[in-house]
Amino acid sequence: MAGPRIPFSEPPWLMGLPSPYFSASHRAWQAAIRPFVQTYLHAHAVEWEQAGTVPEHVFSEFAAAHMLIPALPAPLPVAWLKRLGIHTLLGGLPVDQFDALHGYIYGDEMARSGLVGPGASLTTGMAFGVPLILKFGSEELKEGLLPDLLTGRKRCCIAITEPDAGSDVAGIVTTAVKSADGKEWIVNGSKKWITNGIWSDYASMAVRTGSPESGANGISLLVVPLKGHPGVTMRRLNVSGFVSSGTTYIELNDVRVPVENLIGKENQGMRYIMTNFNHERLAVATGTTRQARVALSTAFEYVLKRVAFGKPLIEQPVVRHRLAKAGALLESLTAWVEQFAFQMTQLPSQQADVQLGGLTALLKAHAGMVFKECADVSVLLFGGNGYTKSGQGMLAEMLYREVMGTRIPGGSEDVLLDLAVRQLVKIFSIQTKMLMAAESSKL
Repeated sequence: MAGPRIPFSEPPWLMGLPSPYFSASHRAWQAAIRPFVQTYLHAHAVEWEQAGTVPEHVFSEFAAAHMLIPALPAPLPVAWLKRLGIHTLLGGLPVDQFDALHGYIYGDEMARSGLVGPGASLTTGMAFGVPLILKFGSEELKEGLLPDLLTGRKRCCIAITEPDAGSDVAGIVTTAVKSADGKEWIVNGSKKWITNGIWSDYASMAVRTGSPESGANGISLLVVPLKGHPGVTMRRLNVSGFVSSGTTYIELNDVRVPVENLIGKENQGMRYIMTNFNHERLAVATGTTRQARVALSTAFEYVLKRVAFGKPLIEQPVVRHRLAKAGALLESLTAWVEQFAFQMTQLPSQQADVQLGGLTALLKAHAGMVFKECADVSVLLFGGNGYTKSGQGMLAEMLYREVMGTRIPGGSEDVLLDLAVRQLVKIFSIQTKMLMAAESSKL
């Protein structure tokens, strides 16, 4: 029998409480992947994050165990995986039974150290770069790229953000112009804050193929070769948190890309990008929720043993009050994230894109705000130890620096809050018009 666990250290369903969402398959999956992720990632996560880089062999170990594939959105590309000889995942889970709740569990386990950078260094490209090729790439493009990308022989990132265009994706200025003979795209511009870019062989890249005035309607997606490709220069960026995730600045000077590397149709890139937002934002919210959990439970463990003013800190009412407020936010967030993952198992992809789009933006923004509260509480309860980059409060200090890395990337908090309400209003307006039309037809 397992011993007592620190309060808030696991989501309720892993604390032995009943849940309406998780089946025997989900529980077996969680039990199978936790030892692997602990051994090959979390045992060294703090060390690698402090060093700023995860050793290259770790990516190879995850690829060999097919433990990068669960970063893809559900359902998985079953036909492609079986073609490549991949019929089951770790623990014997058939690839055609993998759903969004399995994906949620994977994301939660990958963030269980509290430090998302080491895991993100492995999975971001698979999670956000590869799906665009899978969904919208031509058969020729998929045949040329997917065997290497899905097996981890090559790496891909997603490159959208620019120095002057972050959450405003429609404002990107990196251009792609066809060569005189029409056989190549010539790409010029720069991309900034690109996770995994420094290690990537390719980028699923947003480029402007229309006029500057065309906004979102002039954006296309290209698979742009990176490492060693003429005209491409990459350098690491120093950021506050997620240090080991490989945040990169990419410069593109007359980079020649075959016209066949266009993903889908010209000037349709923004529409394609939006189809992965639910998966992206749910993935971010999942990892952020686990980070908040680690921050709060680490502080809880500390105040149980830390003696001040002649008694353990947990006996101070103000300490219990802080833990209670943050804990309520954390468990409410957890319930919402799990609900979203369940809803994505029940809704067809296109329906989920519409009905959950605005709410997923709100979920991602809310997760960042809850993480901030839990990180604040953690550092305050650790006191001076939480302000020190070594010792008992080291993890609390590291997590505090990661908060803004969840509130800004993937759509900054204020932009997503506004987007969520605008999307809800849009859906309400459409439904109202449909109802009025239906009533009018009866008359």
